[in-house]
Amino acid sequence: MRKFIIPAVCAIASVIIMAFSIKKSNATTVYLIGDSTMADYANNYEPGKDYMKTRFPVTGWGQVFQQFLVKDSLQKVNKLIKTQSAVVDDRARGGRSTRTFFQEGRWRAVFEKLKKDDLVLMQFGHNDGSETMTERYVPIEGYKEFLRLFVSQSRSKGARPIILTPVARNYPWKDGKLQNVHGLYDQAAKDVAQELKVPLIDLNKKSMDFFTKKGETFSAENYFMNFPAGKYEAYPEGQKDNTHFQTKGAVEVARMVFEGMKELNLNN
Repeated sequence: MRKFIIPAVCAIASVIIMAFSIKKSNATTVYLIGDSTMADYANNYEPGKDYMKTRFPVTGWGQVFQQFLVKDSLQKVNKLIKTQSAVVDDRARGGRSTRTFFQEGRWRAVFEKLKKDDLVLMQFGHNDGSETMTERYVPIEGYKEFLRLFVSQSRSKGARPIILTPVARNYPWKDGKLQNVHGLYDQAAKDVAQELKVPLIDLNKKSMDFFTKKGETFSAENYFMNFPAGKYEAYPEGQKDNTHFQTKGAVEVARMVFEGMKELNLNN
């Protein structure tokens, strides 16, 4: 009798292992491609450096996005993510425009791993529009063309692209309202989304509206990288930065993106 027990146990163990492997492989990967406002500074962004000592509290919204894609939340985006689990793979990098993200092979690294029904959230524009920085600048038509490329190649793998307009900076303000700092790049993203029938999350508008409600000073001190000297080890002289987020700001922007995904889910 005993000689039959061991094979039976092994068989059961194999089934359990196989089931676990299948469940893991069925997770939807949510790829994030974009710039510093989306990047994950804590996850080996600068190998060999201690994030808490060298970069904290700067936080990209992609860095805190996974918490919005837990099992219970996925029910709210079940037309976009049909599996029971989702894993955020944040490939965003500071200083990158659509062109440099492509030229450096960062898009290729994503493309090669894409599988059917994965999501690709793309948010560029901050660096594309930097006319004085020729190493990253991309004119409007070039910006559109690279977005088209990311969309078409995502679709060729059966993945699902989602275009985001660039998140707001905490300037300029006029009459108590935060204004669009991204010029025509905001509309260009919308144009490509409409042209190719790609889902769009208008993160620029969502973030402008949110920060307007909170006010310029409150937003600067609580959401953006503005703080006095001596508060954080990584910034002994303090910081004045109305582009990048502290952790609270990143969480709010990540929430806006998830809200946008829920809205898309209702309209699909």
